[in-house]
This record gives sequence, structure tokens and C-alpha cells, in this order.
Amino acid sequence: MSELYPLLMMPEFHERVWGTRDLAPIYTRIVGKDPIGEAWLTGDECKVANGPLSGVTLRELCKRFGRQLVGETAPAVDRFPLLVKFLFPKEKLSVQVHPDDEGAKAMGLPNGKTECWYVARSIPGATVGLGLKTGTTREQFAKAIEEKRAEELMNWIDVKTGDMIYVDAGTIHAIAPGSILIEAQQNSDTTFRLYDYGRPRELHIEQGMRAMRATTAAGKVIRETRNGHDVLVASSCFVVERYATTEPKSFNDEPGASAVQILVAVDGSGVVEAPGAQPVSFNRGESVIIPASVPEFTVRPQWSIEFLRMQVPSEKLPPPKTTLS
Repeated sequence: MSELYPLLMMPEFHERVWGTRDLAPIYTRIVGKDPIGEAWLTGDECKVANGPLSGVTLRELCKRFGRQLVGETAPAVDRFPLLVKFLFPKEKLSVQVHPDDEGAKAMGLPNGKTECWYVARSIPGATVGLGLKTGTTREQFAKAIEEKRAEELMNWIDVKTGDMIYVDAGTIHAIAPGSILIEAQQNSDTTFRLYDYGRPRELHIEQGMRAMRATTAAGKVIRETRNGHDVLVASSCFVVERYATTEPKSFNDEPGASAVQILVAVDGSGVVEAPGAQPVSFNRGESVIIPASVPEFTVRPQWSIEFLRMQVPSEKLPPPKTTLS
């Protein structure tokens, strides 16, 4: 019998120049003296907060339990497949791009970085930048970087609470203030910064121009509804579903290869129950990892809960259908 059970993870807060000290309404406490841009939920150094494995990092768990934890769909046996985080942009993030799997492996990295953003909160006027305006050439974009006006050539789209944005590797992108995002991505922190609005941070123009692709599938995902819940995005890298309920919701092993699952509370609170394990409560801003060796579990709302369920699929899927309007 596996020693694993549903794992409540402690968020790991990361300072960013574009962040904020006010993380409400996701977190009510003040964290540190400098602006926080990201709260990592499944980073390698995130620690377990409940049960016998309390204090153990996710990196250590992957090395120790392998497929019992990450499942058969994870690309690597000893590495967690998805990095999940909250983003708190108070200023614009840099214009950047991530390599795809092929480009990353050529650099000696395990994988590229395709990601998605769920808009957990937004105010009117919130935008993100996805790709370049139609007809913009690489040469024009490179010149705009030199002239410090690169954002003028970005394709900026409005976003609102509940939107899911798909950003496949190779997409030039940026995030403006006005929203709180939940990001799920291939487990990589490789970012090529192309433009940073004059801030004195290192740029990676040569690598970024090499990684960018003229055409990608990035955009707002056209969601599907199945059995009373939303499939926010389904791709070969990740599947993200949204549940909003006042009634208990049970999950059992699904057909196909086994997969680790990540639950993220967007609003409200609930209790995760699994046979033979102590119940674990999780609240807005917290995550619970369901190891692949845990075949069934129930999320029991405490009044009501909105949560996301994320996993790597067992089949190769096409990119999701998206729109830039």
C-alpha cells in the first residue's frame, strides 16, 4: 500500500518587480517587504503541509515515490509534470517567449514551456498580449525593440473573470495589470525576455527571436461543458477543468494511463476525502495534490467551492480551439 495521500501544499511566494504587496482577495496576509508577483503551488521547493509527509518538498517526493506520485502520463518519472501558480500583476510583465520541447532539448533542458492562464479575478480594461499584430515582420519587431516601442506591435486582447487563455510555446506574450491569473504550465522556468519597457533587467533577444513562431494556437479558449462542469482547456500538455458546487463531488480512476491531479481552490473552501486518509481542508489560494496512487477521492464543499482540477492527459490531443476576440 502506498504511503501517499492527498497532499496540501504550502504556497511559495516569489518577489517580482511587477508584483504587489496586496494579494487580496486570494491571500489576506502581507508577505515580505517587496512586491510579490507569483505564488507557486507546485514548485520543486513547495512543501507538504499535512500528515506524515509534512515539511517534505515536492522535489523530494518525486525522487522518493516516482510514478506512484506523478503517474504514467508525466514525461519524467522523478519530476513533477506541471508548475501551477497564481500571478499578481500590478505592472506590465515583460514581453517574452518560451521555447517549445524541441528547442528546449537542443539547449539541454528537459522540456519547453506551453502554458495557460485562468482569469480568477479581473477589473474592466484588463488585457494580455498574445502574438504580434497581423503583418508584423521579425525585422519590424526587432527594430521596435531597439526603439523601445515593442508593445505597440503586440496584439492586446481584453480579458474578464472566467476566461481561459492558451499560450503555446513560441508565442510572444505579455500580461498587463488588472487581473489575477492562475497559470498552469509545463514544468519549466525558461523565459526569454525580449522587451521590458526600459526596466534595467537582462534581455534575451537572440534566444527569444529564435524561439518565437509566426503562427501559434494562442488565444481565448472556446470552452466545453461536460456533465455539469467546464473543460477550460484540453491539450497534450494539460487538461484544466472547473467545478463550482455546493454538493460533494466524487472522482474515480479514469480510463487510460494514471495521472497525478492538482486541485486549486479559486473561491470558497472544501474538504478532500480519500479512503484510508485523513480529510484535508483547502481554502481559496490553496492547492491539494492527488497522487496517481490514490484511485478515488471526494471534494466536499464547506458551503460552496469553486476549484480547478488539472492533470496531464493520457492521450495526445490537438491544440484547443481559440479566438483572439
